[in-house]
Amino acid sequence: MAFTERDGYSGGRYDLGAQKTDTELLCHFQGNPVRYGHADDPLSGATADHEITVTKRTMHSNQLHINGIAAQALVAEFGSPLYVYDAECIRQRFHQFHSAFPYLNLDVHYACKANSNLAILRLLREEGACIDAVSTGEVFMALEAGYPAHAILFTGNNVTDEEMHFLLEHRILINIDSVSQLKRYGQMAPDTDVALRINPNVGAGHHDHCITGGPDSKFGISHESLDEVHNILTQYQLRVTGVHAHVGSGFLDVAPFLEATETLLTVAGDFKALQFVDFGGGFGIPYAPAEVPLDINTLGQRLTDRFTEFCKAYGKRLRLKLEPGRYIVGESGVLLMRCNAVKSNGDRIFVGTDSGFHHLIRHPLYNAHHEIVNADNIQDQVFVYDVCGNICENADFFARNRSISYIREGDVLAVKDVGAYGFCMSSNYNARPRPAEVLIDYGRARLIRVRETVEDLLRGQREF
Repeated sequence: MAFTERDGYSGGRYDLGAQKTDTELLCHFQGNPVRYGHADDPLSGATADHEITVTKRTMHSNQLHINGIAAQALVAEFGSPLYVYDAECIRQRFHQFHSAFPYLNLDVHYACKANSNLAILRLLREEGACIDAVSTGEVFMALEAGYPAHAILFTGNNVTDEEMHFLLEHRILINIDSVSQLKRYGQMAPDTDVALRINPNVGAGHHDHCITGGPDSKFGISHESLDEVHNILTQYQLRVTGVHAHVGSGFLDVAPFLEATETLLTVAGDFKALQFVDFGGGFGIPYAPAEVPLDINTLGQRLTDRFTEFCKAYGKRLRLKLEPGRYIVGESGVLLMRCNAVKSNGDRIFVGTDSGFHHLIRHPLYNAHHEIVNADNIQDQVFVYDVCGNICENADFFARNRSISYIREGDVLAVKDVGAYGFCMSSNYNARPRPAEVLIDYGRARLIRVRETVEDLLRGQREF
């Protein structure tokens, strides 16, 4: 049977089917590594020996514009704080990633935990993405966004029987995470297809919290358990149609990923009815000027060559699955927030904003770096600031000791590269509503999530 890049499998119960200035920064993905901006451009955050990828941003009259729309105008229309995403950047990132892996039978499963807004899910569906889901809630949203069940792969952790019943009812292929789950699955659905998540005994990520492989990880089936796995498969007549591994989130070095690849392929050879091998996600982006972008083209070619070699030995051309999330949407997003207060404490200058870690928790949780620009005063004398939020915690900072153009009360600040693990990790801590989300596409800003109100904080509560 002939396959195309978006064809599905031919058989199997759960088979997958298928005005501008010289400071303009354009999401333009050709060649590798991907680098843009000008070293002397205050918009780019770039230095003379490193340039970073960003969504399309321009400067007019000393103000930041996002795809031709002034940040100040966006805040005036939709309020502050505000998440803003660039649709074209998402599309280009998706196709740049896809083309980096020149394997014919490739499925790119967008890891929707990175950003699960329905508008973004639908956008990526139209581009040919499949879905990597980690909860029944994500499965539900993917179905609502129009993905067929066969385009969704579920990889949960500590999964309940109720969740597995939901997945079976909706004909979603389950990636089994543990021996216990496999046994329970076999009891409720014998003589069906399953996939297995293998712990590759190697992990990588931008923070310890994000490493999902290795002996200290709670994820996946260990090598020591594989004999028991085979016994359970035989007992319940389960067919393993796919194997999977995931080293962690946000890696920029390809070595751990390639090491895990060898481990997974060794395990894969023991299963004779495979239809796919899923090498997971975790593909990182550079957040700080000193970080070097992931060489995705080299990685893609090396993985393609190795997998082609494996399939030849296996005797069957399998599908190759990958699960990018951050890599697709991370650089598309900006968080706009307004400066409410500027105050000094000794030699420190604190910039207080109308947002906080309840909207973007990445700095307190991961010590993550996000470039911040003054969207209302891009080119001016630079001062060193601590940029903080309005939450009653001293961990509530977006950045410390950060050089930013002179900030005045009322200025709009832009936190860059927040398209992934931003809004989706937000909360109502301190009884504060969450912000609106806007998607800019073809020069038009469209509201894709309404701003919460204080009344929304009562939703679901009942009188005692």
